[in-house]
Amino acid sequence: MGERFLHKLKGRWGSEGGLREVLTLALPLILSTGSWAVQQFVDRMFLTWYSSDAIAAATPAGMLNFAVMSLFIGMASYVGTFVAQYFGSGRLERVGPALWQGLYVALAGGILVMGIIPLARPLFDFIGHDAAVRKNEVVYFQYLCTGAVWVIASASLSGFFSGIGRTKIVMWVNIEMTAINILLDYLLIFGRWGLPEMGIRGAAIATVIAGFYNFIAYFAIIVRPFYNRRFHTLRGWRFERALFARLVRYGLPSGVQFFLDMVGFTAFIMILGRLGTVSLAATNIAFNINTIAFMPMIGCGIAISVLVGQYLGKDRPDLAGRSAWSGFILTFAYMAFISALYVGVPQLFIEPFAARADSGSFALIRELTVVLLRFVAVYSLFDTMSIIFASALKGAGDTRFVMYVIVAVSLFVLVIPSYVGIVLLGGGLYLGWTFAALYVSILGIVFYLRFLGGKWRSMRVIEQHPPSICSERPDCPAADFVP
Repeated sequence: MGERFLHKLKGRWGSEGGLREVLTLALPLILSTGSWAVQQFVDRMFLTWYSSDAIAAATPAGMLNFAVMSLFIGMASYVGTFVAQYFGSGRLERVGPALWQGLYVALAGGILVMGIIPLARPLFDFIGHDAAVRKNEVVYFQYLCTGAVWVIASASLSGFFSGIGRTKIVMWVNIEMTAINILLDYLLIFGRWGLPEMGIRGAAIATVIAGFYNFIAYFAIIVRPFYNRRFHTLRGWRFERALFARLVRYGLPSGVQFFLDMVGFTAFIMILGRLGTVSLAATNIAFNINTIAFMPMIGCGIAISVLVGQYLGKDRPDLAGRSAWSGFILTFAYMAFISALYVGVPQLFIEPFAARADSGSFALIRELTVVLLRFVAVYSLFDTMSIIFASALKGAGDTRFVMYVIVAVSLFVLVIPSYVGIVLLGGGLYLGWTFAALYVSILGIVFYLRFLGGKWRSMRVIEQHPPSICSERPDCPAADFVP
């Protein structure tokens, strides 16, 4: 029995679509998304040290800003699937034009997000959090909106590098951005090195500056002659109506799914905010702790989308499926370990927030966060199914199904039940988190079943090759034609 298991594990490790191939591509992306998680963690930790109002405001305002951008981020980042399928099919000259259509999405999206800035105050007044928290929310949201174009464009650029398998570039650029953000956070929040103390406004400015660096670093690489010569990263700058329309056709559902997923959780956070600052702060800390574990899984999910896209471009759906299962094995093992830590040693994650917070006001927040981490431990196991199998579906082009599921489950399992249970019926914090756990668990099961159904195996997002011209080759076989 043991020998058979070791033999199967060895076969799973070294084969195409196996554990080693997935891990090789995913590890830089895991470190990349992990660095973003560290950035968010440190940002929230600094704000916790600064004031309870600042940490209570940061997650709702930050999530709302990201929710607004996510529609365009989802579209722009879907460039990665186009690039992966073009790359897998050997049509490298189409990679650059696909990237530029994503950058045009970023430009339009950045302008639209900035147009929302004047609406921030009435929007947060409507949400109705405590006055001190609301003031911080408005400031944080408005400043973050000014940097939207860089964030969206960077999503498209990172999709390009991931799609061609150059994930180490994504890793290093994001690590550098994280280092810049953390340094600026410390200087601008607390007012060090002669700079003014800005609190939550300083945290937002640090994020915008770091996002601009991210864009510049990526763009400086794609303009190099190697990339232009091989992938037409400069020569392919023109707007192509047909290609742009196809990006919108497949990318818009991905963006809507991303947007509604964020809106659902943002609405959930806003509803819990009505329970008071302590409940909101505990929820924010629990979500930020979860982010440390969650974001590396996102990196693995991106790798699965890329591998599925590349193998489908090569007309090898069998290897695409094997890649998805390999990714699931890796992420489930990782998440099971992290979930055990959430339950067994929750203080390991909570102590950094408590280090310089007021001990009296933080005591109840700590107590609530310990319980909330048990909810996180349960739903995180299902989250591995949701991330990996949804990523595989999107890598094939099955974006509409993913969108429809997110709409239905977000609305009828998370948002409406939370509003009825907490606002109308007076339920507490734990009831809301029960709905959150159900939401993630149901998503995981539905995407797993869709993946097993196999419809994704025949999907493609790129255009088919034009038919071969055989007028000079009368013996040209039928196999030379691509329908």
